[in-house]
Amino acid sequence: MTTDLTAPDARRATVVGTAAAPGPGTRSAPASGRRRPPVLAVLAVLIALFSLMPLGYVAVMTVATGWDTAVKLIFRARVGELLLNTVLLMLVSVPLCVVLGVGGAWLVERTRLRGNRFWALALAAPLAIPAFVNSYGWVSAVPSLAGLWSGVLISVLSYFPLVYIPAAATLSRLDPALEESAASVGLGPWQVFRRVVLPQLRLAMTGGALLVGLHLLSEYGAFAMIRFDTFTTAIMVQFQSTFNGAAGNMLASVLVVLCLLLLVAEVRSRGTARYARVGSGGQAAPGRMPLGRLHVPAQLALLLLVVLAVGVPMWFVVRWVVLGGSSIWAPDELVPALVQTLVYGLVGAAATTVVAFPMAFLAVRRPGWFTRSLELSNYVTSSMPGIVVGLAFVTVSIRLFPSVYQTAFVLVAAYVLLFLPRALVSLRSGLAQAPRELEEAAQALGVRPFLAFVRVTLRLAAPAAAGGAALVFLAIVNELTATLLLSPNGTRTLATQFWAKSSEIDYAGAAPYALLMVVLSAPMTYLLFQQSKKAAGQ
Repeated sequence: MTTDLTAPDARRATVVGTAAAPGPGTRSAPASGRRRPPVLAVLAVLIALFSLMPLGYVAVMTVATGWDTAVKLIFRARVGELLLNTVLLMLVSVPLCVVLGVGGAWLVERTRLRGNRFWALALAAPLAIPAFVNSYGWVSAVPSLAGLWSGVLISVLSYFPLVYIPAAATLSRLDPALEESAASVGLGPWQVFRRVVLPQLRLAMTGGALLVGLHLLSEYGAFAMIRFDTFTTAIMVQFQSTFNGAAGNMLASVLVVLCLLLLVAEVRSRGTARYARVGSGGQAAPGRMPLGRLHVPAQLALLLLVVLAVGVPMWFVVRWVVLGGSSIWAPDELVPALVQTLVYGLVGAAATTVVAFPMAFLAVRRPGWFTRSLELSNYVTSSMPGIVVGLAFVTVSIRLFPSVYQTAFVLVAAYVLLFLPRALVSLRSGLAQAPRELEEAAQALGVRPFLAFVRVTLRLAAPAAAGGAALVFLAIVNELTATLLLSPNGTRTLATQFWAKSSEIDYAGAAPYALLMVVLSAPMTYLLFQQSKKAAGQ
């Protein structure tokens, strides 16, 4: 159908359907472009209200606690200690991630680095290793790891690719004309980079820094393993001891405020500068700078970074697998964990993609303040740590829907809420690349509107939807905190089984689960890397 609609007959049919009066048996051009689809609008509003549930939970719990009690619980020494730890962790880790991400991207994309294709993928590889598995590997190597600087080490090695990937994509498509103009007036290579290239990376750096900061606020397993106290680890301890107590709820409210402040800071740091190229002619390919005597140091620096981020954790995962022998590969434990992880991942990815569709469709076909407001609600909620979302579902399900408490439905609903933007962004991109005119041409040829949408628009958007679903699947495979809080009795995923074994200091028993998580995550990480390259036109 798609091929036929690009033929001359299809184009003539489009003209007839729009300019001439319809004859017997001929449908006129669709009028849907002139009115908002009410069903999709209602669904999008319901989804937005659903996504605001965690924020509403925090507000209601704060009010229910009472002003005097809330003040006493928030303004106490323990909260100050957690706040200091969190702020110091972010102040040190986020800039280091930006430096490593941008530096690695510049070496790979803008210099004559040998083996740059290998390094391009190697620098994205740490995303395939969950942060708590990274921490597990480093604790195996250095059992005394603990405290702030250990947290910085694990955080930087786990999350710098969140800056590297968007920075590399941006550098690969920058117009070299500005750099050539700067060089023509006497600026040296480093001055050109600092004054011309770096400002154009502003969006990539701020966006990547936001993702790193949100991961730092939400991470539980990696920091619990090295005994570094953050708001997330403290909330989990409170939940395990008092179950939805006032102290844990107030810690959650402070954590949500930090997340919102981080979102506001990122929006304000974007600036108002324009980054699009406007002018005639095609854009030349960016040039690559020779490294000269710096080539060997650059290779060694990248090798050291990849060894620390990938080599060390994977070495100790494999080492524990070898030391554990065949006894740690217990099929009665591993197979159910693998199957349940796959089932939750696939069901959660499919449900998230379906739920994201109404909002993605409205964002593309009906852009405006209404749609932007609905989208914002999803991004705000997705920025909240999994433990806050988990506590919200625990409280709401117990108080309002006790029959669904600790069921698979609640767990999948939490996954949808946590990872909806991953599917939304990809699906919106796919729908935007499906021309509405092809769908209208199909309807003018006599195809019913729904069938025209399925055969044309949905078919063209399917690859992007699959990519978004893959990213959601990756996130679900590695999700720990919400799964620990919400999973039904008897549920065993790779992440929860790994955590149960490692918490008992059974590092050999935890190794197979860590290895399987990495094996499942590696293809999705490669897909994310390829999507970034495709967005850059490579």
